[in-house]
Amino acid sequence: MTKEEKYNTIVTQIKGLTADEDNLIANLANTAAVLYNNLEQVNWSGFYLWQEGQLVLGPFQGLAACIRIDKGAGVCGTAIAKKETLVVSDVHNFPGHITCDAASKSEIVVPIIIAGEIKGVLDIDSPIKERFNELDQKYLEGVVDILIEQCQW
Repeated sequence: MTKEEKYNTIVTQIKGLTADEDNLIANLANTAAVLYNNLEQVNWSGFYLWQEGQLVLGPFQGLAACIRIDKGAGVCGTAIAKKETLVVSDVHNFPGHITCDAASKSEIVVPIIIAGEIKGVLDIDSPIKERFNELDQKYLEGVVDILIEQCQW
């Protein structure tokens, strides 16, 4: 199966899981699990939710993670500050990178923004440098769009 075929399967599965459910935590938890268990070379998949001016750890799969991240700090905080997806080929070269898992080498962070308002981020880490590319970005932004539409934020 090609990478694109795998993503199409993942998107179909997430659409199916969220179709009749609008609970935010349930949908984020299932999405984190689907991504973690179906993407190759991934060691963390999850969400941080915007609460009281910080990103706070939400549903995830992988090792224990940092609990709070300030706007502009690390890859997640920078994605929120810039309001754009960040694809980082080598996190050790990213200024201000926050190390939660020393095994992580690359990362993609997709901000969740509704009507200009920050709601959180989807964050995925890999123990492989240059793991993520434009195809990952396209499909993971699509996953976030599904969650924006299906969840009660």
